[in-house]
Amino acid sequence: MTSAETPEIREAERERRIELLIRRLPGTRAPATIRLLRRPGSRLARIPAGAALTIGGIFSFLPVLGLWMLPLGLLLLAEDIPPLRRACNHALSWVEHRHPRWMGLPDDNKR
Repeated sequence: MTSAETPEIREAERERRIELLIRRLPGTRAPATIRLLRRPGSRLARIPAGAALTIGGIFSFLPVLGLWMLPLGLLLLAEDIPPLRRACNHALSWVEHRHPRWMGLPDDNKR
């Protein structure tokens, strides 16, 4: 991230990266549900869902729960918590540059 980037550019980049990840979710219901929860009017559902997913991710060693729940829960909570939003922006940028295939992008960083 350069100092010349405006908040609008950072937000557009964040939305683009999140959309790339949403497209990687299995099925049609999961992406549609996440998009619904990310809408501004869904705050009352988003916060409990994000908390539940985060807690489920922490207890991923139990059957049925999985580690995949932790980042998804944090991304949902980041919609409403500015410090977490900044941390998620940095994490998304790092993933895009270090592991582009995780986002469904071609791997240009052949070593």
